[in-house]
Amino acid sequence: MNIGEAARASGISAKMIRYYESVGLVGPAVRSDNGYRVYSETEVHMLRFIRRARDLGFSTAQIEQLVRLWRDQGRSSAEVKRVAQEHIDELQQKITELEAMKRTLEHLAQHCHGDQRPDCPIIDDLAGDPAARHGASGDN
Repeated sequence: MNIGEAARASGISAKMIRYYESVGLVGPAVRSDNGYRVYSETEVHMLRFIRRARDLGFSTAQIEQLVRLWRDQGRSSAEVKRVAQEHIDELQQKITELEAMKRTLEHLAQHCHGDQRPDCPIIDDLAGDPAARHGASGDN
């Protein structure tokens, strides 16, 4: 199948397929006589594997590791689990950071009147007003 068909079958855009090829995540596609990329069902399966890994938030480097492990029939599941656990740890760190951002924004939004006045603790915080950061925004 051509790149457009492979894109539809895998759920990955043709642009991303070319990118994955350029960074070595997938091998270079076989070319037809007219120079078009041609993909087999096996290669589309690989692209689906990559898409699922991306959907789970794995980085390109992590996906590269997972692809290598997937291809290695002598792999240790402990190695696969290690990659997944590292990603879980990264996700937990991001969740913690996002929750902190949410708490800060909730606090700032609660203290903003949201009326016609120009005073706003959200703007003050973004502008670097230390009083707004420490909850000392008073009546704003």
